[in-house]
Amino acid sequence: MQHIDGAEISVGIDLDQGARIASLQWRDLQFAVPFRGTPLTWGWYAMAPWAGRVRDGLMNDASGVEHTLPTNWLPPHAIHGYGFVSSWEETGSGRARLELPAPYNNAVVTQTIEVLDDAVRWILEYEANGCELPAWLGFHPWFPRELARGGEAVVNFNAAKMFERSEEDGLPTGKLVKPKPEPWDDAFTEIIGTPSVVWEGAARLDIESDAPYWVVYTEDTEGVCIEPETAPPDAANLGIAGDHYLEALFTFSED
Repeated sequence: MQHIDGAEISVGIDLDQGARIASLQWRDLQFAVPFRGTPLTWGWYAMAPWAGRVRDGLMNDASGVEHTLPTNWLPPHAIHGYGFVSSWEETGSGRARLELPAPYNNAVVTQTIEVLDDAVRWILEYEANGCELPAWLGFHPWFPRELARGGEAVVNFNAAKMFERSEEDGLPTGKLVKPKPEPWDDAFTEIIGTPSVVWEGAARLDIESDAPYWVVYTEDTEGVCIEPETAPPDAANLGIAGDHYLEALFTFSED
């Protein structure tokens, strides 16, 4: 476990569990959902070299050759990349590196987590190194619905557009529509304002990022997720290219 301690924030990073933030304490409050039996639903983890689901685990490279991705976590689709279930190499305080397996031969992902006074800066980078497969990145933080004190988590999120979801498998169709009310398990673009989570009487968490796409998940009874991404789920099959750099700032304050 890698530990980073600041004046107000203490972070524990489990390199063997996807280099995820397994513990994040701001003052006396814990902001990472603990392990719940599957790597999909706890901590704060990086999604790389793809974010969200890839339909049927199939993706074409730049030459048109079809490749198969692992579908063992949410069959029949591939989900969230390799990073969240891999052991990463520590390269410095808050820094880790992952050499990706086939079919992403030679590609590398690096993660940097910085603890500031009342904030955490999270950076993810992808280097193709000749790999011709599409890649896009995302952050998947699980925030607890309930802290040790204060009210239940309230998600404040606004966007101009939402991706329509297929009635057959729930994946984005590529069509953009007017956002619907919660609950959400949806991808958005053209966000308005700064997304946040508020626990009344306890804390506020603001999430700042230049990410062009966001996924918001509020259908879980124990946690909520606000996920900046460089491209939406199934981006490669929708013809959407994602950047290979992602940065977000998570700022804590009293409510």
